Amino acid sequence: METQPIRFFHRGQVRTVTDAPITRTVLQYLREDAHCTGTKEGCAEGDCGACTVVLGELQEDGSVGLKAVNACIQFLPTLDGKALFTVEDVRGKDGTLHPVQEAMVECHGSQCGFCTPGFVMSLYALYENTGNQAPIPSRQTICDSLTGNLCRCTGYRPIIDAGERMFELPAPTGIDRTQLADTLRKLQRKDTFSYAPIGTENAPRFYAPRTASAFAAIKAAHPNIRILAGSTDVGLWVTKQFRDLGDILYIGQVADLYALEKRDGWIEIGAAVSLEKAYEFLAADYPEVTELWKRFASLPIRNAGTLGGNIANGSPIGDSAPALIAIGTRVVLQRGEARRELPLEDLYLAYQKNAMEEGEFVAGLRIHAREGRDALRFRTYKLSKRFDEDISAVCAALAIELDSQDGETRVRSARIAYGGMAATSKRATETENAIVGQPWNEATVRAAMAAMSRDYTPLTDMRATDNYRRISAANTVYRFWLETRVDAPLAPEQINVRAVELNTLTAA
Repeated sequence: METQPIRFFHRGQVRTVTDAPITRTVLQYLREDAHCTGTKEGCAEGDCGACTVVLGELQEDGSVGLKAVNACIQFLPTLDGKALFTVEDVRGKDGTLHPVQEAMVECHGSQCGFCTPGFVMSLYALYENTGNQAPIPSRQTICDSLTGNLCRCTGYRPIIDAGERMFELPAPTGIDRTQLADTLRKLQRKDTFSYAPIGTENAPRFYAPRTASAFAAIKAAHPNIRILAGSTDVGLWVTKQFRDLGDILYIGQVADLYALEKRDGWIEIGAAVSLEKAYEFLAADYPEVTELWKRFASLPIRNAGTLGGNIANGSPIGDSAPALIAIGTRVVLQRGEARRELPLEDLYLAYQKNAMEEGEFVAGLRIHAREGRDALRFRTYKLSKRFDEDISAVCAALAIELDSQDGETRVRSARIAYGGMAATSKRATETENAIVGQPWNEATVRAAMAAMSRDYTPLTDMRATDNYRRISAANTVYRFWLETRVDAPLAPEQINVRAVELNTLTAA
């Protein structure tokens, strides 16, 4: 394919890049090429948020959607057809401060200042996406928008105060969304975007198809090509491991892999749907995943990463797989024009090994809708050292169906899965067998807890010891029973210190 330039909107005009390597990060471009040094590098792995920028993308309805992402792990070619906003773009053309900047000054939200541009951009995205809508975001929503930003100086309180104060200040002129939409519309491509740096022989190439058929054709022709979604994992292969990725096949522009709908008793989520949108849609049917959703990495990571990518990655500590396995999710695989489905738990064969055939890729997920599942009891539990932005030591998901006959409640079916306990996310079949057909009482639960030792032989690593994992995983079964037992089940506020605010998030 003929090489095409990368085109995106930045600093009031369309930028064209022809010579950057395909794995050059947006942060490197900003600091070294565009000389926009307000955006900082702290960790180069999407954790600290000092590099946070805001992307503008054209939506199906013709509007422009804004989202905060980490510039340090986003590759420059993924900007094609999008708008890029940095801290240099926030103030008005006449030099007046944006409300987020004014509020940070008033509330003393900055000390050393290194992390401040990232905080400003996360709050900027929240402000611009909220607009003049009422009510203004709650303090918890402001906190959630800042989960991807770390600060060692302020203690966060004044920054959160600034997040509240900015909505009280006079509104700025803001982004001309109509004009921006017109600009982005002209940058959209009808066919596959193919890029390689000009003047470099045999350089790796970046492909961004527009249809699933075109995506599948490239994958079939190049079975070993590196598939890229949100770059939240692959980006670290470059910034931390300095790996050569070879050619890249980008899923982020494939329109028909953005499916997000409910039909015929199934929830269907395309492989290109972001984690944030996928969890929001799933939580409408399964509100039990709300805490897991809010604790999954950070908002910038969820904005960039995809649920399909998280599943395809197959990490044994990935938080999505256990919950999806527990509610009976099926993964849709595609090769060429052919598609097949298999239960999600059957996708994982061993550590970093899966059941995909050569040329296949994850095209989407199908999840049973909640309607008609009145007997279902479902919970997820994430155990980690920090509440926000941390990787699980143990991630548990338990789902059972109960039957009541002759005054006794028995377990009709059980699907229990754990992450962090084995080389893959794996069902606890011995634990399930100890429950199914038995009365849902403490004796059954104690037997299930004992059976778990036959399901898993966890490892000791930097996150937890094997003994901690073994005991705490078994204890989640007991907690699950306490929450779902027939007589006097424990209410959320009795066992979850954040229950009130999480209930508020679910209701909102």
